[in-house]
Amino acid sequence: MNKISIIGAGRVGESTAQILAQREMCHEVALLDVRDGAAAGAALDIRQSAALHRFDCRVTGGSDPALLANSDLVIVTAGSPRKPGMSRSDVLNVNRAVIDTIVDQVLEHAPDCLLLMVTNPVDVLTWHVWKRTGWDRRRVFGQAGVLDAARMASFMAEKTGISVRDIHTMVIGGHGDSMVPLTRFSTINGLPVTAFVDQETIEHINEKTRHGGAEVLEMRQHSSAYNAPAAAVATMVDAINSNRDRLLPCVCVLEGEYGQRNTTAGVPAILGRQGIMKIIDLPLDETERTGFQASVDSILEDIRQL
Repeated sequence: MNKISIIGAGRVGESTAQILAQREMCHEVALLDVRDGAAAGAALDIRQSAALHRFDCRVTGGSDPALLANSDLVIVTAGSPRKPGMSRSDVLNVNRAVIDTIVDQVLEHAPDCLLLMVTNPVDVLTWHVWKRTGWDRRRVFGQAGVLDAARMASFMAEKTGISVRDIHTMVIGGHGDSMVPLTRFSTINGLPVTAFVDQETIEHINEKTRHGGAEVLEMRQHSSAYNAPAAAVATMVDAINSNRDRLLPCVCVLEGEYGQRNTTAGVPAILGRQGIMKIIDLPLDETERTGFQASVDSILEDIRQL
């Protein structure tokens, strides 16, 4: 891609910008924030690492929405972060107002871009952005499942002692406590995870996965996770930039898949240069369907608050 813009120069936004520039996933990364110095300073810091990391990607920063012009992809990380004890839904009202302003700026300056949402509650805000833009659902999607699946794989590696490189996991549903880790669709180098861990361990891993972000927040107190979220975003950007048609769990607008309409949820999808190319409708068993429906109901409850 020629240009990727990141709105929000907090820790997730800055870490994402560093990874994208370092891996030269585009010719230019523009970092925007209402705090002009925050975005400009972060961009300057990243540029000064170019000689050491050996990259030529141009990195700019500022507060002027005009910086969005000619963006192929806009990534939204701006918003109020959670504090210890808060759920992702607790920041819905304040972040909706932030997102409304951002969407209007994107519509004015980058009307042809793809839009990747990261701001929480990401499922609900992805739906809201899709409605506000009126765009094809392929162009508006969110990051959650890639991060949740990575956390699940990390916990699986810790319990089994097997390289995380060989562990492939899948998590669907909302990006919150009601997410659904799909053990039945998770493997270790092609073998079912049940060949390596018992049911009690699986339940422990699933519970750790659901609360993976909250655990980081509770430990840090003054900062939510940003290294793993930035890596998850970069994984999605790589799939888009290189047109890899990768199968990744993404927050997608559902139009009949999994029996759902006019809502969003994390589901496996083919991600490529045009955005969401295809949603994979997995054959869930009764327990998985019940869990997914409960997760979607939680998302719908928040959507009704908008």
